[in-house]
Amino acid sequence: MRDSFSSYHPAINFFYFASVILFSMFFMHPVLLLISLVSSMAYSILLNGKKAVKFNFLYLIPAMIVICIANPAFNHEGATILVYINDNPITVESICYGVAAAVMFGSVILWFSCYNAVMTSDKFIYLFGRVIPALSLVFSMVLRFVPKLKAQIRVISQAQKCIGRDVANGNLMQRAQNGIKILSILTTWSLENAIETADSMRSRGYGLKGRTSFSLFRFDRRDGAALAVLAALFLLVCGGAILGENNIRYFPTIAITEITAFSLVVYAAYAGLCLLPVILEIWEGIKWRNLRLSRSGI
Repeated sequence: MRDSFSSYHPAINFFYFASVILFSMFFMHPVLLLISLVSSMAYSILLNGKKAVKFNFLYLIPAMIVICIANPAFNHEGATILVYINDNPITVESICYGVAAAVMFGSVILWFSCYNAVMTSDKFIYLFGRVIPALSLVFSMVLRFVPKLKAQIRVISQAQKCIGRDVANGNLMQRAQNGIKILSILTTWSLENAIETADSMRSRGYGLKGRTSFSLFRFDRRDGAALAVLAALFLLVCGGAILGENNIRYFPTIAITEITAFSLVVYAAYAGLCLLPVILEIWEGIKWRNLRLSRSGI
C-alpha cells in the first residue's frame, strides 16, 4: 500500500474521492479553494513523493499561471477596471475569477491523480462489477491505459533501438519514420491487448448472473469508524453549502458571504475532510513509533 488510507475498504476510498472531487469542482469560495489545493498537493506528495513535486512545479503551477493570465485577457466582465489594453478593459473581478478557476483546475487534477493511485482497477471492479459489469470493466481498463502504454512504449523503443530504428537514430525523416513505426506497433499491441482482456473476462463468466468472485476486501470496525467520520464531515460541509457558507459572486462586483463562527466550523470540517488521508498517515506513523519504542523498552 502507498499509504494508510489506501488500506481502507474500497467504499471508503471511493466515497472520499467522490466527495472531495465534487466539492472542489463546485466550490469557488477562496478559502475552500485554498484548502482543496493545499490538501490535494500534500496528499499527492505523500503518495508519489519526488515525482509529484516535479509534476506540481514543472507542469501544474505553470498551467495554473497560464489560466490566471488568459482569463482577464479574454473575459472583460466586472465593474472595477484597472487598465485598458487595446480598448479591452482588464478588471479586478476577471483577475480574481481567473485565479479561482486556476486553483480549482489544479486541485481537481491533483485529486484525480491521487484517485488514480489509490483506487486501483480491482477496487473499482469490486465496487461496481455486479451493478454495472461492462462499464466498470471498461472504466478500469481506461484507468490502466496510460500507465500500461507508457510502460509498453518504453519496451518497444528499447527493442527498436537494438536494431537501430529508435527515434534518436538517423536524420529527421528517418526519425519520423521510426517514431511512426513505434506508434504503429503500440497501437496494434493495445488493440490486441483489449481483445485478449475481453476474451479472458468472458471465458471467466464475468458479468453473468449468479457468478461469484474472490475478494480480499472486508469491511471491519476500522472502516466503520472511518465511514462515520467521513459521513459527519460530509454532512457538515453540505449543511454549510446549503446555508450559503460557500457562496461568492465574482461579477459584476465581488460579493462574499460574511464569515461567522459557523463559517469557521465549516472551513475546519472541509479541511478535516480533505486532509483526512494525511491525518491518518500521521496517526499511523505515531502509533507505529510508539509501538517500536514500547518494544525496545521491553
